[in-house]
Amino acid sequence: MKVELKHISKTFGPVRANQDISLTFEAGRIYAILGENGAGKSTLMKIMSGYQSADSGEVVVDGQALTFNAPTDAIASGIGMLYQDPLDFPPFTVLENFIAGRAGGFLPDMDEARHQFMALIERFEFDLDPDAYVDALTIGERQQLEILRLLSLNVRALILDEPTTGISAEQKTALFNVLKALARDEAMTVILVSHKLEDVIELCDEAYVLRRGKFVGQQSIPCPISALVELMFGKVIERQARPPVEVGDPTLVVDRLCITSRRLTVENVSLEVHAGEVIGLAGLDGSGQGEFVRSCAGLIKPEDGRILIDGRPMIGLTYHQFARAGVAFLPAGRIEEGLIGEMTVTDHFALTLPSRAPWVNWPRARHTAQARITHFNVKGRPGSPVRTLSGGNQQRFALSLLPQNLRLLLLEHPTRGLDVESANYIWEQLLERRRGGTAIVFISAELDEIVAYSDRILVFFGGRVTLVDDPEDMTANRLGELIGGRL
Repeated sequence: MKVELKHISKTFGPVRANQDISLTFEAGRIYAILGENGAGKSTLMKIMSGYQSADSGEVVVDGQALTFNAPTDAIASGIGMLYQDPLDFPPFTVLENFIAGRAGGFLPDMDEARHQFMALIERFEFDLDPDAYVDALTIGERQQLEILRLLSLNVRALILDEPTTGISAEQKTALFNVLKALARDEAMTVILVSHKLEDVIELCDEAYVLRRGKFVGQQSIPCPISALVELMFGKVIERQARPPVEVGDPTLVVDRLCITSRRLTVENVSLEVHAGEVIGLAGLDGSGQGEFVRSCAGLIKPEDGRILIDGRPMIGLTYHQFARAGVAFLPAGRIEEGLIGEMTVTDHFALTLPSRAPWVNWPRARHTAQARITHFNVKGRPGSPVRTLSGGNQQRFALSLLPQNLRLLLLEHPTRGLDVESANYIWEQLLERRRGGTAIVFISAELDEIVAYSDRILVFFGGRVTLVDDPEDMTANRLGELIGGRL
C-alpha cells in the first residue's frame, strides 16, 4: 500500500503545525517520523489517520486522493494509528474494546472475537486478560490492546506513536519482529513516530525529519544516531550530567508498607528517602511501582505499614493533606490525570495558584501563565487549550504548575515521549529542585535514564522489591535482568 502526503498544511490559531509537507510511504518499508517536541509529527500523522483534517493538501492512497472525516474512514481505507495516549473506553473490557469499530451490529460474534484476540496475544507474547476492564490497565497495556485491535481491522498502513513505552524488552523484540514480518511478507507500510532513536535504528529503513512544522530532510538507515540527532536539532545533544549533592535528613520514610490493588499485592516495602536524594523505581508496567508512588502521594491507602513525611505519620490522610505537607505527584497520563485538556494554560493557574479570596484573580493568573511559559519554554500561549500543546510541551507545562519548595516530588515517566533536548531540559529542572533539597522519586521505563540519574534504585518484580544501594556499577543490562526477576 502506497500512501502519499501532498502539500499538507495545518495551523492552530497562530501556531503553524505543518507547513507544506510532502512525503511518500512505499509498501513493504518501515519509516520513522522524527523531530523535536512540537515539530508537527503527531499532527501530520493525525491528518494521515483521519483524526484531524488538513487546512490544505491531500492524502493519496494508491494513486487516489481521499478525504477522511474520522479515523473510521482512514481505517476503512487501510490506514490505522496507535496514538501516544490510546483512544479506548476504560469502563469496557479488553475484549469489548478489541471489537470496537468493526462491523457486527448489536450482536457481534464474541466467541470468534475472543478466538482472534487470543491468537494475536500468542503471536505478540502480550499478557492481556480479555475479561479485564481497561481502566485497570497500565498505559503500556492499553497501547498493546490498541495495536491488536488495529491489526484485527486489517489495516495496510500502520502508524505507531511511541509504541514501546511501558512494554518489556522481550515484548518490544516480539513486536518489532512482527512489524518487520508484516512489512516484508505482507507488503504492509509501517510508520514509527518515536523519540527512542535506538528503536528507530533497530526497526526502520528510512527516517523523515521535521523541524518547526517543516520537512527538513531524510536519512537512510542504518546510520549513526548522531546523524539523526543533528538532523533533528541542527546540533549534537549530550545527556544532562547529574552533579553530586550532599543529601540531608530523611524526607520520606516508608516502613513495611503493604499495598493491594486489583492486579497484585506489594508487600513489606521499607525505604528512607533523604532531602536532595533521587530514587529511581524500575520494573515492568504493573509490577507495583505505580501503586507505591500513589500511596506516597496519598492517592491509595495502604493495607498496612507506615508512611512518614518529615517525621509526620501520613497514613489515612488525604491527597490534599499530603500536598500541604510538601508532596507533589506528576502522573504519566498527562491529560487523563495531570491536566484538563479543554482548559487553557491560564485556567490551570487560576485553579492552582493559592488564594484566600473568594474570586479568581484573572490578571494574576494570566501574568503567571505568561511568566511560566517563558521560563519553562512552553510552545503555547496563555489562552491555548492544553490539548493543543504537543506531548513535550504538556510535560513542560505540567512541571511549571508544581509548587516551589517541595519536600517530596513523585513522578511517573517524567520524560515519556520527549525528544533528547526536552528530556535534558526536564532533568535540568528536576536537578535544580534536588539542589534545593527536594527529594525525588521517579518511575521510568528508560533503564539508561534510571541508571544515569538515580542515587539509589528500587526494583519492582511481581510485587517484590529489591533495593540497589550503589548504582555506580549498575548497567542498563543488569537492571533489565533484575526487572525480569533474575537476582
